[in-house]
Amino acid sequence: MTNRIAVLSDVHGVLPALEAVLAEPDVRSADRVVLTGDLAAGPQPSRVLDVLTGLGDRALWVGGNADRELVEFRRGLRATLPDPIAPWAAEQLDEEHVSLLAALPRSLDLSVGGLGQVLFCHATPRDDEEVVLVDSGLDRWAEVFEGLDGEVRTVVCGHTHMPFVRLAHGRLVVNPGSVGMPYGRAGAHWALLGPGVELRSTLFDVESATAQVVADSTYPGVAEWAGSFLSTRASDAEALAAFGPG
Repeated sequence: MTNRIAVLSDVHGVLPALEAVLAEPDVRSADRVVLTGDLAAGPQPSRVLDVLTGLGDRALWVGGNADRELVEFRRGLRATLPDPIAPWAAEQLDEEHVSLLAALPRSLDLSVGGLGQVLFCHATPRDDEEVVLVDSGLDRWAEVFEGLDGEVRTVVCGHTHMPFVRLAHGRLVVNPGSVGMPYGRAGAHWALLGPGVELRSTLFDVESATAQVVADSTYPGVAEWAGSFLSTRASDAEALAAFGPG
């Protein structure tokens, strides 16, 4: 059984945000760091993956839809990607990075003190790009949970970049939000599990981080990208409207 887990999701290749979270005392002292996908599709993909692999065996990885899409693009399985920065990000990865992302599991289970059996995934237990939201109806959650082992008491997911905790059909659902592309409010968002659930937000110098990303990345639209996502221009209301009914 693991006592304390820091959950980081949707880093999206933003190194300053990742470094700010990894410097948090509760992240540094956690027994495990679980990464719930969409790690590299952003302006600093290789550097982010290098930092994450540097965590060694303490880190446990789950793949997200954006990670899968980078691999598919690099391996010629698809000619286009929905995210404008993703084709560029895919080309920045070396073969070791591509192999790493290709091997990531779609979910993992851990026993966590105070929470019981916890399933970690990117979007939902059955799909890496399915959308569920804090206000999704119980019928929708029943669909998402169908076939899930009855021993799973907590489900931790990411994908929508908006943090929440809710109860659905007796299971606690946790979304830590996004480290690198938060919607709704500033900061790099993550979660701490065990014995309860804490949603955390790490504030960092956005102006300095933006300058660092712009100086480091060769993505042609990096200034606009960083100015938009690091400054959290998308509100939670806009994001919920864009995702539609969940």
